[in-house]
Amino acid sequence: MQQHIITYKKSFINVLLFGTGPKWLICLHGYGENGYSFRVFEKTLGNEYTLVAIDLPFHGETEWNEGLLMTPNDLMNILNMIIQQNKKVKDKPSKFSVLAFSLGGRVALHMLQSTPAEIEKMVLIAPDGLHKNFWYWLGTQTLLGNKLFAYTMKRPYWFFKLTQLAYKIRLLNKSIIRFVHYYLDDEKERSLLYQRWTTMRRFKPNLNAIAGTINNYQIPVRFLFGSYDRIILSKRSNFFKTSKHVKIRIINAGHQLLKEKFAKDIALLFSQ
Repeated sequence: MQQHIITYKKSFINVLLFGTGPKWLICLHGYGENGYSFRVFEKTLGNEYTLVAIDLPFHGETEWNEGLLMTPNDLMNILNMIIQQNKKVKDKPSKFSVLAFSLGGRVALHMLQSTPAEIEKMVLIAPDGLHKNFWYWLGTQTLLGNKLFAYTMKRPYWFFKLTQLAYKIRLLNKSIIRFVHYYLDDEKERSLLYQRWTTMRRFKPNLNAIAGTINNYQIPVRFLFGSYDRIILSKRSNFFKTSKHVKIRIINAGHQLLKEKFAKDIALLFSQ
């Protein structure tokens, strides 16, 4: 593993490189995680790919100083900087594949929509962004909603009562309730949630546009879901089922799939 700090504008982006393969594989982590999550693929993918795992804003060791906004252009500029700097040492092609998990899946889907010519293949592990989450939309895409979001992160009690009511009338399941309390019980975690969601608000996948892009550019896209996952449901990917370039796999697991025991299953998706 190699670690680099990339200076971008006023920010410092933490980058981890795994493997020595001739192809580039951009790795985008889930919420609350970091690039180190992809270390489990160094053995299974490291001979074919050089894995580039960055820490997204307000995650890991990245120091983001551009306010509460990262644009898709910012991300592509950062990735191109990383690739160009490393091409000085290794003669690798500029086109890349993408491996993304959960929140990183939302980012990857937008990349597929906006820069398809750059992408060779994409593997999405329980990706966010496959349906419109009302609370995410309200809190990040509307001015009043964002103010309410900021207020709630300081005074979350009304929201806890609302989620408990939703649970009682079966609008939310236990996994969602545990997920909510895991990230909202702690004041620091609530502040990070506001920063992270607000900063990544420009990554808005349009599924119709993405479906057209997949077919037009003939990009192989592979989905992997856990059958017991109650956070990201596999049925959200049904929109893409009719595309001959898309394959969907479901395994006996929950949401957290970036584990050593699933590394081989995920690696196989790159050869299918």
